Amino acid sequence: MAKQKEIIVKDTSIRTMSQNGSDYICITDIARQKNPLEPNAVVANWMRNRNTIEYLGLWEMLNNPNFNPIEFEGFRNQAGLNAFTLSPGRWIEATNATGLISASGRYGGTYAQRDIAFKFASWVSVEFELYLVKEFQRLKEEEQKALGWSAKRELAKINYHIHTDAIKEHLVPEEISAYHRSLIYANEADVLNVALFGMTAKEWRDAHPDDKGNIRDYATINQLICLSNMENLNAVFINEGMPQQERLHKLNQIAIQQMTVLENAKQRNVLKS
Repeated sequence: MAKQKEIIVKDTSIRTMSQNGSDYICITDIARQKNPLEPNAVVANWMRNRNTIEYLGLWEMLNNPNFNPIEFEGFRNQAGLNAFTLSPGRWIEATNATGLISASGRYGGTYAQRDIAFKFASWVSVEFELYLVKEFQRLKEEEQKALGWSAKRELAKINYHIHTDAIKEHLVPEEISAYHRSLIYANEADVLNVALFGMTAKEWRDAHPDDKGNIRDYATINQLICLSNMENLNAVFINEGMPQQERLHKLNQIAIQQMTVLENAKQRNVLKS
């Protein structure tokens, strides 16, 4: 089972997860809106409906090349009859369906691909569906922001290697101990820290004794963009033989200029939205 996340919809906790690049929402949790004591019975009643079977079958035919249309036709012909029953597990096993996932155990339940889950939520309550869509969209927006931050952090790490290679080539003397080499690298890293954040790594740790990680782990996306640019520029300055004090002053001026541009651009986007 993929890692789960939760959203709160009208005081109800709804589990979500991603699997094989698709988003799934727990319709068992949604069903509690209609029957808190027996949510599985709500799902079972929904699956007895002919319209439900036709929708599930059409979704699978559009999205699942391994779907079994013959078994689907059998279910569709029986749907709506008094004696017809169909569980999510039976549907998945018989048709090779991927739109539903049936999980057992204490934290189990029936998960549906988000389009199907929204359809189910509409069947349960149109009002609940609207709140669900809104909260799910908010979750995905937060994930995208986090992904963007992570990408910028990784870019900064990659550029850090370019930066350290320049230090090794031009600033680290031959045949010194690993300890003293680390002092030079840390000192150059603090050139960037002071230019951008206004403090060294040690000064940040002293000011934030309860925070884990380092100063760069708490940087904004704009700061990471600026840091990435500064690492490249500092590598160029080192290669040119520019003294550290001059580099620090120059990098600080560049940081001020770039952060001003980035923050102004961010503010314009906020005003447009």
